[in-house]
Amino acid sequence: MTVHSRFPRLRWAALGALVLVTALLGGCASLPESSAPQALGTINREPTSEGPLPPTVGRDPGLLLRDYLQATADPANGHAAARQYMTESASAQWDDTTSTVIVDRPDTLLESREAESATYRIRAQKVAEIAPDGAYRATEGPPLEYKIEMVKVDGEWRIDDLPDGVVMDTTAFAKSYRRYVLYFPEPTGNSVVPDLRWISAPKNELTGRLLALLADGSEPALAPVVRNLMAPPVAIRGPITKANGDPDEVGVGLGGVRIDFSGVSGFNQRDRELLAAQVVLTLARADVLGPYMLLADGKPLDERFAANGWSVADVQQSSPEVNAQNRIGLHALREGSLVQVGVGGIDPAPGYFGAVSNLQSAALSPDGQFVAAVADAGRPAPEPPRTLMVGSYGGTQFPVAEGTTISRPSWALDGSAAWAVIDGEHVIRVVNDRATGTVSVEDVDISGLTTGSTALRFPITEIRISRSGVRAVLIADGKVYVAVVVRRPDGKYAVTSPMPVAVDVSTPAVSVNWLGGDTIFIAFQGNVDPVRTVQIDGSGLLPLTGRNLTSPVRSVSVSPEHQYVADSRAVLELTSNPDGGEPYWREVPGLGANAVPVLPG
Repeated sequence: MTVHSRFPRLRWAALGALVLVTALLGGCASLPESSAPQALGTINREPTSEGPLPPTVGRDPGLLLRDYLQATADPANGHAAARQYMTESASAQWDDTTSTVIVDRPDTLLESREAESATYRIRAQKVAEIAPDGAYRATEGPPLEYKIEMVKVDGEWRIDDLPDGVVMDTTAFAKSYRRYVLYFPEPTGNSVVPDLRWISAPKNELTGRLLALLADGSEPALAPVVRNLMAPPVAIRGPITKANGDPDEVGVGLGGVRIDFSGVSGFNQRDRELLAAQVVLTLARADVLGPYMLLADGKPLDERFAANGWSVADVQQSSPEVNAQNRIGLHALREGSLVQVGVGGIDPAPGYFGAVSNLQSAALSPDGQFVAAVADAGRPAPEPPRTLMVGSYGGTQFPVAEGTTISRPSWALDGSAAWAVIDGEHVIRVVNDRATGTVSVEDVDISGLTTGSTALRFPITEIRISRSGVRAVLIADGKVYVAVVVRRPDGKYAVTSPMPVAVDVSTPAVSVNWLGGDTIFIAFQGNVDPVRTVQIDGSGLLPLTGRNLTSPVRSVSVSPEHQYVADSRAVLELTSNPDGGEPYWREVPGLGANAVPVLPG
């Protein structure tokens, strides 16, 4: 195998959470052979409501404003609930479509009050913004502050002047909105990519809303790196019904879902499977239960599922959670060597990586066949002290890059490339071409990370590639970002569109990993909540138990089934309490104080 890099050409010998399962069987009923296609983008666009509760009679204006900030979380019928708190003229002028902002602990500050009018200033910390398509964006920055004018109308206080856009309190948002996951195939079709959206909708409208969002496509940053099998000319023929043809309460309880698509006649078998994966995984993750009867122009989308419909088990091979599963067991770096951790004890890994004692970090390809590791070169200054080594598991290795610092490597799902950051500013891919038997080093374009409103600051100390290959999570200047990995027409790669997550944490992040397709696992400096998880859109930042952890936490390595950290004294695994109490961290015996866990990826 040939290495193309600044190093001499060498020969590389021998280089060769949670899965949803919902399979409910239901009856089938035929639909008309022909009906007018219904554009997916028009399905159930307008939420319905039995009518919001009116404002409390005789309410003090300050308390009425607080009630208003709760009512804004109901988007039904153009925010009809919130408009009840306004005068007719204010309601007519208020544009609720310009922005949606979520705030924490809003203060209503009285500036002036007379018998028939009052002026208040609302001040609150911005938490996030919600785009019209339901995309959530965590924000950080100065507090939000704006003025509201109130007057009395027939003896009741009402808002008479306010800025456009929706502002809602976090507690009201949590009650009204729920996070849902749309799925789009990555270009090879081996995995689907999660795209999170926040929706407030009654259960019986949810199926249509989700299908409409799928048809509209992914968030803009993902559009260049995913496919959408539900894009036009695909449309829905007739109504969405239960599996037996009943059009009432679709998606509520048992009964399944029946969807008849038009525009898929030209799809090959794989495209039909990917269409089914998009629909089934999206609906199942939203608790819209199957079976999923999927038709194409009145006939089964796939004859294999004509009788009983599709289930999650039929498409779960595309799920990012399945692709994230660890199939080769736990390894670790101990005293500079790669070791296997098994039920029978701890043994050195075969070959070079288990024989040396100078490794600083290491990564295994998901299939366990290849290793990328950062080694202490032992060279005196000013020579670069670190070397990136890549080789086969149990076989030989090659130096492919050097630097003052080299981040922990990260492998793509198919083992085609290992990624690393050299000296905090230079991202590379070590490309393993199994077809030709060569290895080469490619520079990655990261100019898109340092421009725009969400630009990050160097140094980049971690980069982890998602199992789908289209996202990366990075630590830059101690902050955590999720970015998009784009393959350009010339075959080169770029990392772009960084979005900050974990924005409310003031302590620097030190280690990060993918827990699943849409969840990130982070270790922070300090002893207050040193381990947390967060969703890829910045929502749901949650601390994990610190029970038995001894700060600092140095490294994390996780999969959906097992989560490991290295703290100041040991490698520990997050373990469920058999008595049903709080989970705790249990030491992995025999690894010692300086070891770090290594899982594939």
